[in-house]
Amino acid sequence: MGRPLLTVNELEAYYGRVCALHSVSLEVAEGSVAALLGANGAGKTTTLRVISGLLRPTRGSVEFDGKRIDGSNPDRLVRAGIVQVPEGRQIFADLTVRENLMLGGYARRDGGSARQESQRVFDYFPRLGERLQQRAGTLSGGEQQMLAIGRALMARPRLLLLDEPSLGLAPLLVKEIFRVIGDIRAAGTTVLLVEQNAHMALRIADHAYLLETGRVILGDRSAALRQREEVQRAYLGH
Repeated sequence: MGRPLLTVNELEAYYGRVCALHSVSLEVAEGSVAALLGANGAGKTTTLRVISGLLRPTRGSVEFDGKRIDGSNPDRLVRAGIVQVPEGRQIFADLTVRENLMLGGYARRDGGSARQESQRVFDYFPRLGERLQQRAGTLSGGEQQMLAIGRALMARPRLLLLDEPSLGLAPLLVKEIFRVIGDIRAAGTTVLLVEQNAHMALRIADHAYLLETGRVILGDRSAALRQREEVQRAYLGH
């Protein structure tokens, strides 16, 4: 395991008067996959929103590559190397696959590298290369998820934030998406994954955190968490 690329310390965040995060702390080692697990409303997506600059914390800090980033604008964080794939994909339905991908690389100034990055996306997801001129809204749900991940990869992130990538997908497509997440990590990109499918998440992640009502109640190596009775009972169906 490498040094911490992302450090979240004692994070607190509100939606209006409702406290959504209570002193959340976690680390993501460079070159690893970390997973956030928990029921709906546990604070997983809120944690990603704070890290990516979409929500400002009221207390605590976020450090990326040794620099404090909490309170930074999202566009600045994308340029720094933090890119989020949101829950629900949020692709541009009326644009083509190619146009969606090119928008993902908008922050890059090196056209040659952007072309090289798009080829890498097609290596991960060959179907996208076959549908370049197709309107994104006409793709299947699985293909739209591939496009959302591919669009994020066009920015060449150092830290990829994935929010429920398997949501609503058939089991075979879930396996394909997780295979690609493993390939992305093997190529050097650090991943922080929010996922309801605890079986798949704990299989691919090096480290995992269990959130409950906005608090981290467990954090350990994934292999160790898989052995804990409370995790097996609540999330693994044992």
